[in-house]
Amino acid sequence: MNDTRWRVALVVIARDEAPRIGRLLASVAPWVDEMVVLDTGSQDETVAVAAAQGARVGHFAWCDDFAAARNAALDLAGADWHLVLDADEWLVAGGPLLQQLRRTAPAFAGSIALVDHFDDGRPRSAHLRLTRVLPGPVRYAGRVHEQPQHRLPVRPLALQVGHDGYLPERLQAKRGRNRRLLAQALEAAPDDAYLWFQSGKDAAVYDDHAEAEAAFARCAALLPAGGPRPAWWTDLVARRLFALKRLRRHAQGLDVAAGELQRCGASPDFFFALGDLLLDWAAEEPARAGELLPMIEQAWTRCLAIGEQPALAGAVAGRGSWLAAHNLALVYEGTGRGAAAAALRSRHRAPIGAN
Repeated sequence: MNDTRWRVALVVIARDEAPRIGRLLASVAPWVDEMVVLDTGSQDETVAVAAAQGARVGHFAWCDDFAAARNAALDLAGADWHLVLDADEWLVAGGPLLQQLRRTAPAFAGSIALVDHFDDGRPRSAHLRLTRVLPGPVRYAGRVHEQPQHRLPVRPLALQVGHDGYLPERLQAKRGRNRRLLAQALEAAPDDAYLWFQSGKDAAVYDDHAEAEAAFARCAALLPAGGPRPAWWTDLVARRLFALKRLRRHAQGLDVAAGELQRCGASPDFFFALGDLLLDWAAEEPARAGELLPMIEQAWTRCLAIGEQPALAGAVAGRGSWLAAHNLALVYEGTGRGAAAAALRSRHRAPIGAN
């Protein structure tokens, strides 16, 4: 019998998060051995709230480098397993699994299910997976949009985490911060494709879709034609199709999709975004609807044929199941196939709480 017991710690970096950090710490406290909060210069009651919740608090002089702060927090924790979360996140489900890590050798990295909450006039959520459970030695790289550096297998874990950092008031408070850091990073490394990808993502969050498309196009131009693509490539393509849709550059979007069909053919997110772009095109130019409708139907049917692919970078839960089925059912209803639409919805019901 193996009596080894591995220490599990929550690791957080925070600044001026007093209204939120108590929620995070209370949600995780019953399930971990320790909670470590590294404060990066708060002017509010963040430190006091964290200490009152039982966290060990350290201090870090902010240097415009998220990886440096993350790594300092990990060094401070020094556990065998680290659950890395932000102050605007909280554990929704999966606490017992964190306890099980105490009996699990840290030989892999674990991904969590992150539920992003939005409210742009229509409250909704998006589900994706991120690697946030890390063995003790793993550290981060990247001034902004930092990523854990390792070659370990990534295992999906039954941990669900909520995140409300994209609500309007939170976005406004953070507006420009990441863009400034990305600009600094790109000044030092102007040919770094990953930084251009992240720059496009940041612009899209603030609905600057022209800047997003310019960044995504620059990223694509930096990679060798016909060469291998990084793991995040399908995420970029899906996001680029959305930006082109919002810019009403539908024909260009279709050209981009055609060029990426082979590389992205196993991604439901790719086909979901393609169907979305084509539907928008049909709505804008009704004369094309007869030509586009079969392509739209084919794209969302392909999503369901592929199914959920949570291991793909940037995968949004539902695009291989209930979200695609919902869109496809609307197409069926609009073309007089109500029974087929009802059957489709019955086979692909949205999880409770999904919207």
